[in-house]
Amino acid sequence: MRAAEEAAFARGVQVEALMDQAGAGVAHAVTKFFPKPGKCIVFAGKGHNAGDALVAAERLRRLGWKIEVRLAFKENDCSELMRKKLEILRRRPPEILGTTSLSGATDLGVTLVELWTEVADQLSAAQEAIAAEAYLGTASPSVILDGLLGVGATPPLREPIRAACRSINELRTKKDAYVFAVDLPTGLDADSGKTDRDCVTADFTVTIGFAKAGLIADGALNFVGRLEVVQLHELHPPDKKPKEIIASPPVFHGLLPRREYSAYKNQFGRIGVVAGSKGFVGAALMTSLGALRAGAGLVEVFVLEEIYEIVAAAAPMEAMVKPVQSYRALLKEKTDVWALGPGLGKSCATEVLELIETAKQPMVIDADGLNILSEKTSVLRHCKGERLVTPHPGEMKRLFPNGKETRAKIAAKFCSRFPVTLLLKGSRTIVAEYDRPLSYNTTGNPGMATGGMGDILTGVCAALVGQGLSLYNAARVGAWVCGRAAEMAIFNDGQSEQSLLPRDVLNHLGDAFKEL
Repeated sequence: MRAAEEAAFARGVQVEALMDQAGAGVAHAVTKFFPKPGKCIVFAGKGHNAGDALVAAERLRRLGWKIEVRLAFKENDCSELMRKKLEILRRRPPEILGTTSLSGATDLGVTLVELWTEVADQLSAAQEAIAAEAYLGTASPSVILDGLLGVGATPPLREPIRAACRSINELRTKKDAYVFAVDLPTGLDADSGKTDRDCVTADFTVTIGFAKAGLIADGALNFVGRLEVVQLHELHPPDKKPKEIIASPPVFHGLLPRREYSAYKNQFGRIGVVAGSKGFVGAALMTSLGALRAGAGLVEVFVLEEIYEIVAAAAPMEAMVKPVQSYRALLKEKTDVWALGPGLGKSCATEVLELIETAKQPMVIDADGLNILSEKTSVLRHCKGERLVTPHPGEMKRLFPNGKETRAKIAAKFCSRFPVTLLLKGSRTIVAEYDRPLSYNTTGNPGMATGGMGDILTGVCAALVGQGLSLYNAARVGAWVCGRAAEMAIFNDGQSEQSLLPRDVLNHLGDAFKEL
């Protein structure tokens, strides 16, 4: 990041121009999740990170948000550019509730805040947090911008920043405010991901330019939250091939072109779903729906005769349900892509292993398909067709016992031993393939921790392969759109982390694809 900035400055790019772009990107990220104006507290340090946050606050103010700025340092101690951005905010006092310094310096705004800012010199950080609570009230949304420290700072935290971090975390806990960290959560090391004991817990981290290595560290996950990257076009990445990358819409450009007007179904893949067993019929249905909603031309669901009537009666009318006596018979089918495993059970493990090994078409393998594979992983070394395996952490341990290594190392080692594509599910899903960068997904939320989400992902990935994407790109796009659909269901359509269901993801896949 530093090298890219220095190169930009050498070309004549101004610091303020980058700050304005960064702040606009942060504001856009806030409105992406909270389209209706609300209340926002900006916790500002004294450097460029604070400047980015203040530019974002000015953008939000124009959209009708009520803004309060809380300064961690006396204004005279702040950088010139940061003070300039603060002054721009201050030019419109009727729409700004006030600026307050944690160190005691006060800059009054409207009477509403003046009542308690007059005694700021006598307030402890905890008491100031109570005053901020009164500001936030019960209105929704309530957002906090963490603009205290940027990439130049490393733990441990020092006062008054430590007190400010505690205030942010207290407001998040007690008032249910959503925290947006600007570039990185204050108290987190940008390189290692190690955290101070009072590190800000962010719900969203809007990182500037490029993602920092510390943001994708396993131990940083609960402090970083949802990761969004604000691209600055004046900053160019290094020439060397990266070992790790972030999956986001700009990266996917061109993978899903608009369809020609003369398009017909055979161009978009015939997907064969091998899923479901007694008691697990829903898995077959959700996989087929995922494939249908992701653009598959045709979807055929192959089930054993013992559950055929149940599945045929419950299946979406757009899918074809076909009974089979043996999974071996499927080797003769003219399917383009296989989606295998959800709810399959292990009663026909030998036949399933044979299908995995012998089928020439690409195959997405999940759930019981992986559990069957874990008994004989050597099959993955000589499959006749390409394979995408999509384990959650428990399935990964069965498939590839890995001790306590990082998820990144596990993914890289697995793909160095087996010629497959890996989608390692989790709160920061990793997609890996030998000699390709590890790709980290950015979308999703804890509401997805419920049965059936993986079944939909399996169908979505298979449909994307059927439309011409490589397994690596299908996995990356599939993880992104499913996660984004889950976000839209919560932030745009009234669901919560508790109420979110796989069907809500299905219902918002269209919105996610349109955004992509």
